[in-house]
Amino acid sequence: MPHVLLQKESNPSLNTVTAYGEGYLEINRERFETSVCLAPEGPIRTLSLHSVADIDSTLLTELVGLRAAPQDPMAFLDDAPPPLERPDDAPEVVLIGTGSCQAFLPPDVIRPLLMAGIGVEAMTTHAAARTYNILMSEERRVLALLLFGDSA
Repeated sequence: MPHVLLQKESNPSLNTVTAYGEGYLEINRERFETSVCLAPEGPIRTLSLHSVADIDSTLLTELVGLRAAPQDPMAFLDDAPPPLERPDDAPEVVLIGTGSCQAFLPPDVIRPLLMAGIGVEAMTTHAAARTYNILMSEERRVLALLLFGDSA
């Protein structure tokens, strides 16, 4: 795949996917050849993930900042999982780029985010990068987890 330029201009205060190609992304004109997690503001995290199978609910809840909420002492009677507290700055949606092929995460992996009112969308990594830029430019609270490697 040739180098695809997504953004000629970028706002230096926002994390913007500026280009991509086979096996890499450029974010703010810096090249990344490993899986990354980014939001419009804050650090770009590199992750040692190679496939959707490497993603679990613990990782996703940590990335979005969900924390265990105070629990009612009688909650054990409901046989429900403990509630998670959503921070005020939590993303509205998490985009998961699954590599060169679209793959879906198992329902139990994304359930904590959905229960907290956070949408989860899985698509190819390049589609997720483009979608991230659009949502970020609309000032939406978005988090992108972009994988390189196998998607299954």
